[in-house]
Amino acid sequence: MVRGARQPQQPRSRLAARLTGTVEKPPRKRRSRTEFALQEIMSVGGAEDDIPQGERKTVTDFCYLLDKSKQLFNGLRDLPQYGQKQWQSYFGRTFDVYTKLWKFQQQHRLRTSETSYLNEAFSFYSAIRQRSYYSQVNKEDRPELVVKKLRYYARFIVVCLLLNKMDVVKDLVKELSDEIEDYTHRFNTEDQVEWNLVLQEVAAFIEADPVMILNDDDTIVSTSNRLADTGAPLLEQGMIVGQLSLADALLIGNCSNQVKFSELTVDMFRMLQALEREPMNLASQMNKPGMQDSADKPTRRENPHKYLLYKPTFSQLYTFLASSFKELPANSVLLIYLSATGVFPTGRSDSEGPYDFGGVLTNSNRDIINGDAIHKRNQSHKEMHCLHPGDLYPFTRKPLFIIVDSSNSVAYKNFTNLFGQPLVCLLSPTAYPKALQDQSQRGSLFTLFLNNPLMAFLFVSGLSSMRRGLWEKCQEYLRKINRDIAQLLTHSRSIDQAFLQFFGDEFLRLLLTRFVFCSATMRMHKIFRETRNYPESYPQLPRDETVENPHLQKHILELASILDVRNVFFENTLDDY
Repeated sequence: MVRGARQPQQPRSRLAARLTGTVEKPPRKRRSRTEFALQEIMSVGGAEDDIPQGERKTVTDFCYLLDKSKQLFNGLRDLPQYGQKQWQSYFGRTFDVYTKLWKFQQQHRLRTSETSYLNEAFSFYSAIRQRSYYSQVNKEDRPELVVKKLRYYARFIVVCLLLNKMDVVKDLVKELSDEIEDYTHRFNTEDQVEWNLVLQEVAAFIEADPVMILNDDDTIVSTSNRLADTGAPLLEQGMIVGQLSLADALLIGNCSNQVKFSELTVDMFRMLQALEREPMNLASQMNKPGMQDSADKPTRRENPHKYLLYKPTFSQLYTFLASSFKELPANSVLLIYLSATGVFPTGRSDSEGPYDFGGVLTNSNRDIINGDAIHKRNQSHKEMHCLHPGDLYPFTRKPLFIIVDSSNSVAYKNFTNLFGQPLVCLLSPTAYPKALQDQSQRGSLFTLFLNNPLMAFLFVSGLSSMRRGLWEKCQEYLRKINRDIAQLLTHSRSIDQAFLQFFGDEFLRLLLTRFVFCSATMRMHKIFRETRNYPESYPQLPRDETVENPHLQKHILELASILDVRNVFFENTLDDY
């Protein structure tokens, strides 16, 4: 509600009708924004074909509750400012509707993990842009309306980033820059610095990828890193793996100085992409020959439900953990991804328990000094917002898959599986060669390997650009490497069974094969020579059968030969240890 001069009070009868939601329709009713949004979502881009009837009803019910809540709330503004009793009944009705709206949102919030809804949002925002919905805003002397327009651009950019529509993002950034310049020129407001910071953040975000893929005309190719049908290696006959499926994922980010946009760091964004499938258009699938029978309809493939937590406090993080743990279905997996600054132990301890090796810092406070490693010296207490391995022990009562990307990731090697449930921790290197440390602002190399292993391979090989044809050739060869890694893991006689328990899920299978590829690549690379430069895991993988397997090493050298960068890798790797 915009503050300003109070509107003239309506007649009492109309006021009561407005507050009770029974106002008569005027001859020409103007459509509300939610009705406009609903129509655009259902009509633009063929999205209606992808949405079941029941879910369309959910959208309709939500719009109804939202409109009614706004109607009643706006009616409160027109109540007289004297007296007390006349407020009670109207306030009660308004509060009841907002309660229903809140409960409705809570019951239907799992929609956030379905990528088809991002397409709906894109269609809606595109319609606003195409129809110049905000064209008149700049003609009015009302800064609050301009801010609403700037927020629209920021939200549209986030949607386009998540959909990997980088060409649209670049156009929107240009338009947002012009709008911010006009806004700061016309109004002397206090938020000018903040909006310029938003512009700087998104510009840095879209330039975070260290390698450019180019068409023949030198235009940049946008690559998708979601799980495609041919993404994860298939389970071959005879592979004995578990039947667990990834249901929930908590993605936590708190890396100092890392590029971010809208409380989404580069690492969080990349892991988010790695845990989503490519959207499937059910309408186009149904038009294929032989798909007319209802029994042949393709099943909707669900993404794991994800919580994105940027710099959460310990209490916030534990609340989300407990909620996910409680709601985790049977035969399902909870994934925890930690991209955060390392917290190291202070001095030597008489014991070596789960709280004596430090952990990762999920939330920075005013006592933190700039830098990656946080050392608490001359203090008897531990960092309040440090997540120790022991903090996760209660959640190992159910299958748990942990990824730690931190300078103190090795703290999570000291896990103890108290309840016998499948438990795996994939741990990043704790340090990188000096030649690569300057790139830390653009995201972690370890997470890049888990998100886009070929781009990470090109980066460590010193390549900054590549033609599309060669890129696709290398991607095909990398899929062959992943298939062979899958065979190495499933045929190993000494591998811990926890890895195989997770191998039945496509997302986790792909993460595990990429982890092995990452570890093997770094062990063969000439500049990765210290033990702390290598990823580790809990439980440990049998090195001779996986990350140091001669067959896998031969594949990596062949990939390097295709790229003409074989000189940066050791030829006889095992002899060099």
